[in-house]
Amino acid sequence: MSLQGDFDRAAEDVRKLKARPDDEELKEIYGLYKQAIVGDIDIECPGMLDPKGKAKWDAWNRQKGLSKEDAMSAYISKAKELIEKYGI
Repeated sequence: MSLQGDFDRAAEDVRKLKARPDDEELKEIYGLYKQAIVGDIDIECPGMLDPKGKAKWDAWNRQKGLSKEDAMSAYISKAKELIEKYGI
């Protein structure tokens, strides 16, 4: 299967986890997903009145500079780790 195919399958499987990952795991997987789909962050940082938006922005910004292919590979690895931990 191609990298894109593996990535799409991992993204589907993450949505089916039996339990919700902790906040740090969610932020990491979100940042990798956005980097793989969009590339480097292209939006301004939300203000202090949007803490959830700020956390998501920070998670994505941490992945800045990572190629889309590397982000996909890292996402797949993290997804496998979460699936082993939480099950689907």
